[in-house]
Amino acid sequence: MSRYLLDTDMLSLFQQGHPTVVGRVNRTPVADLIICTITLLEQMHGWQTALNRARDARQLARAHELVVVRLLPAWRSFTVLAMTELAILRFEHLRTLRLNIGQMDLRIGAVALESGLIVATRNLRDFQRVPGLTCEDWSV
Repeated sequence: MSRYLLDTDMLSLFQQGHPTVVGRVNRTPVADLIICTITLLEQMHGWQTALNRARDARQLARAHELVVVRLLPAWRSFTVLAMTELAILRFEHLRTLRLNIGQMDLRIGAVALESGLIVATRNLRDFQRVPGLTCEDWSV
């Protein structure tokens, strides 16, 4: 059985109710669905940005509601992998290859490689540049 690491975009699509992504997630055993701390960091950064951009009490309340309604429920639904020392070393090696991939995506790729996971992503163009990494687009 294959196990999947949802990248940040794929998790966001799931949280937003994208029908194709939700269907694929629902057809996959929950034990085979994983997110990593890099994805949590990216989503927390997005939340912090929403807080900083809030110009009134209503916008600020919506930003706080985002955590309770969308972020935390999804984070609790999946196994969360930390970026281990081996994944950090893998990331450092991949970075030396100058693959022209964003640093956070490269970190997600390193976690997937170290854990033997397939990355579920819309960003095949970048993730396919990572040697040895298997990825699938669940949004189509």
